Amino acid sequence: MADLLVTGGSCEVAIVDGRIAAAPGAGDRFDATGLHVLPGFLDLQVNGAAGIDLTREPERLWEVAAVLPRFGVTAFLPTVITSAPAQRERALATLAAGPPEGWTGAVPIGLHLEGPLIAPARKGAHPESWLRPPVPEIADGWSRDAGVAMVTLAPELPGALDLVDTLVARGVVVAVGHTEATAVQVRTAADRGARALTHLGNAMPPLGGRSPGPVGAALADGRLVAGVIADGHHLDDTTLAAYAAALGDRLLLVTDTTAALGMPDGPARLGEQEVEVRDGTVRLADGTLAGSAADLAQCLRVLRRATGRSLADAVAACTSVPAALLGDPDRGRLSPGSRGDLTLVDDDLRVVATVVGGRLLHGGT
Repeated sequence: MADLLVTGGSCEVAIVDGRIAAAPGAGDRFDATGLHVLPGFLDLQVNGAAGIDLTREPERLWEVAAVLPRFGVTAFLPTVITSAPAQRERALATLAAGPPEGWTGAVPIGLHLEGPLIAPARKGAHPESWLRPPVPEIADGWSRDAGVAMVTLAPELPGALDLVDTLVARGVVVAVGHTEATAVQVRTAADRGARALTHLGNAMPPLGGRSPGPVGAALADGRLVAGVIADGHHLDDTTLAAYAAALGDRLLLVTDTTAALGMPDGPARLGEQEVEVRDGTVRLADGTLAGSAADLAQCLRVLRRATGRSLADAVAACTSVPAALLGDPDRGRLSPGSRGDLTLVDDDLRVVATVVGGRLLHGGT
């Protein structure tokens, strides 16, 4: 693999054999003058992109992965929402089979199964017909080794806590989401090993003075990382700022992006359902938000606007924070020995170039 030196002003990052090195090799050079050189973006909730829905067409995973470097993403969790069991099986088989010959793109580092173990009252855009109770056999074959990196579930459902035990023992990150859980039930799930919440403030009860619910539990419990969709539509800026102030370095930026990413307004799909992309939102016919059309750069801009966070602190929410949640020390940082994954942005946080494993996959000439 060719070495790469990214240099500009006082910035210099050398990549040798696909990893960040202390000294440059003898390969190509990329002039990053005037740009911010960041660790590669990680997105833990990607439902699709470029007109491709991963729940409906899981075999097109590698096409989605090939598109994502345009948006600064170097690694991601392909996300399958509530659907027929066959869809999850097809997604796992596609991931296990690996990419086609000559493929390049963002690296899928495991599936995120968002459902079907969620609360009917908080299903959001998930099809109710495929919701299932968390019985042990439903998770047969769900393990980190088999390709399942994260599972979102509602811990208040009968049997859910036992399933948390099982999944955690298999190396899966368990996230609480699409839930009616009380704060006590969320804390109990954390006691059993749950470590995250999925899109805080969406598909769950609001924070109340005497009913803190999942939001209160997330803000108060230092063991929990909370994903937020900072696309300017899923959360009001004031709500986002309040969450960010309470969470600190436990804030995780996700896009929950869909097939609408990179596509014009108009009809699209989310799993089995038709959605409409309009004015930056993705909605069912009844107006329910159904994922997003955002990329992480947009979410970073919204986060900084709402909170005043420094660039470094904001970027951590989509680099080092997700890497730590997944237990992946190779990603999310710029230090010798880590993967040569970089996202280069201008002062307006527009993605100019993306490097994955030392290869320039977006930008340049």
